[in-house]
Amino acid sequence: MKNDTIKAYCLSKKGATEDYPFGPAPLVVKVGGKMFALITFNEKQQSTDISLKCDPVIAENLREQHEEVVPGYHLNKKHWNSISLQGSLSLEDIISMIDHSYELVLKSLTKKQQELILSS
Repeated sequence: MKNDTIKAYCLSKKGATEDYPFGPAPLVVKVGGKMFALITFNEKQQSTDISLKCDPVIAENLREQHEEVVPGYHLNKKHWNSISLQGSLSLEDIISMIDHSYELVLKSLTKKQQELILSS
């Protein structure tokens, strides 16, 4: 899985911003100042993980269906999944999860914030 593809897709979402609140890594992608994706590249293991917000019921289903989807690492395990990008998930599956996370976070913003982001 191309790390640049995932990063570029996250940043292509309306209002998405790149942030490094924890130091040089991981990359945190936000909308309206709220995180919707956290991307971690592990140089030693040559692996990349992405943590995404998820509806709790969908999160459970994804964890049951895919071994590379686990409860969010260092995040609220009910609302976040961490996904290994070295697994068998297709790019389409990962993009769908990114879209879901973005939409959940966008919906949590005020109507005014949503309008500003979507009209830009």
